[in-house]
Amino acid sequence: MRLVISEVSSLPVPAEFRYRPSDPYAVKVIFHTGAEELVEWVIARETIAAGLRIRAGAGDVQVWPSQASEPDAVCLALTSPEGTALLEAPQAALQTFLRRTNNLVPPGTEGQHIDIDRALDHAFRHSNDPRPTSKARKPTK
Repeated sequence: MRLVISEVSSLPVPAEFRYRPSDPYAVKVIFHTGAEELVEWVIARETIAAGLRIRAGAGDVQVWPSQASEPDAVCLALTSPEGTALLEAPQAALQTFLRRTNNLVPPGTEGQHIDIDRALDHAFRHSNDPRPTSKARKPTK
């Protein structure tokens, strides 16, 4: 990927795209921003797929086909409290990545790959709230 500095200047940014069928809606993108620094973003797989054709996403993550310097590139805008980064990725590489994810989990079948009990257990284990419990009551006479 390349970090766009201006219309005529960009810098390479090593990035890894990761996908797990156990989290079928999400793609984790890990940017190597320094010697030991990593920045992780989680992006909806559907947003990346749509962004190959049209402007997609809202808020912090937006993806769209480049119409400027690289016609075979896809733009990725990431916004955080620290600012906004505009990146370009090769369209062919993203298409290949998405094809591989689609082979693992075809679009539209994501719900079949989610273990809801495990997801809830994970959510409650990593929250500060106590896990809700239900206590069966015997009817009173």
